[in-house]
Amino acid sequence: MKRILIEELSNCREKQVMVKGWVLRIRRLSQVVFLILRDRTGVLQVVVEPSVLEGAEISTESVVEIVGLVKSEPRSKAGFELEARSIKVLSLAENLPIQVNGATLNVPLDMALDHRVLSLRHAKINPVFKIQAILSQAFQDFLNREGFVQVFTPKIVASGTEGGTELFALDYFEEKAYLAQSPQFYKQMLVGAGYERVYEIGQVFRAEKHATSRHLNEYVSLDLEMGFIEDEHDIMDLENRLLAHMFAEVQERCAKELDMLEVRMPNVPDIPRVALLEALEILETQYSKARCDKDADLDPEGERLLSKYVLEQTGSEFVFVTDYPWTKRPMYTMPKDRGTTASFDLLFRGLEITTGGQRIHSYELLAENMRKKGLDPNHFPSYMSNFNIGMPPHGGLAIGLERLTAQLLGLSNVREASLFPRDRHRLTP
Repeated sequence: MKRILIEELSNCREKQVMVKGWVLRIRRLSQVVFLILRDRTGVLQVVVEPSVLEGAEISTESVVEIVGLVKSEPRSKAGFELEARSIKVLSLAENLPIQVNGATLNVPLDMALDHRVLSLRHAKINPVFKIQAILSQAFQDFLNREGFVQVFTPKIVASGTEGGTELFALDYFEEKAYLAQSPQFYKQMLVGAGYERVYEIGQVFRAEKHATSRHLNEYVSLDLEMGFIEDEHDIMDLENRLLAHMFAEVQERCAKELDMLEVRMPNVPDIPRVALLEALEILETQYSKARCDKDADLDPEGERLLSKYVLEQTGSEFVFVTDYPWTKRPMYTMPKDRGTTASFDLLFRGLEITTGGQRIHSYELLAENMRKKGLDPNHFPSYMSNFNIGMPPHGGLAIGLERLTAQLLGLSNVREASLFPRDRHRLTP
């Protein structure tokens, strides 16, 4: 007999079927036993005569195979239940370190992460990664339709993308190598190779010794790069449409998961754009938040307050902050007048989820910019050589998938949006 998924059972009334899954709950009465069975598509009430269970050892989270008859049952949430004829225990669960069948998972986050496979079964955790998968798929689908090519770039590199020191070093045979901070160099090189529009979904690695609720040392980056742009506003226009598509797909395809998590999806309007200096003035006049120096950036409190102001003034839960100072941006960022750059961040509900902008496409300007930042262009030969063979004006962006997921779902810690997070203190599981 072929296995039937729980979501398919509504069409199988009065039929004998086989289902397989995990035992979520067991309720034993004097004359009957009720099991709640869970598979990847939903939950099912199973009615079991004690004789069917005779001699069988069973516990919550055990994996079972049940053959039974699908019967209408108006009192069941699904409108039907399964009358068990036989039960086979495929794998017995013993000595569970945490309980995952309650309304909430009442354990500290570190304990949930220590027992990650078990905690992922919880009804408020499992949906997070189904929604995250749709965000990733929608990113791909939109860019494919926009003429982008999906690429896969190396994660073992010879130098840092941004010339920083926050790199994970490793021995690569007789050479020193590093884990990639970003696919930035490769994205630019592939634009120059004639693909014009490329994107990648892949891991990036940052050896930053932070321990905050918004940072990971390994995360999934949604990257794109496009050629023949006029300026950074072309990139912002694209992201505006991209996010509208991604959230619409989640709304349509994850209605059950959103309902389970009690998530309100945002409307994606024409996202307001505020220059950084204007943003700092708003913070100073509206919230008495003084800037620290002439090249001040937005700190986490500033991001939250600016987002609050924009929401109150425009109704938008998003805001592009533009024209960051040259001192705050990597060496490949296109400079503008008065010490600013053609760059932006996107804030969503008080948190930065995107960094992007226009890149330098002139060899001379790029080399000059590197030297101003204390870098030697000769240390990046395989990158720099591409700017002497015809490079179009281009730009791009990167979105942290875990951070976007956490912010969309209202999670308090980005680790909750990572299947197996890697941070300063966690290397397992």
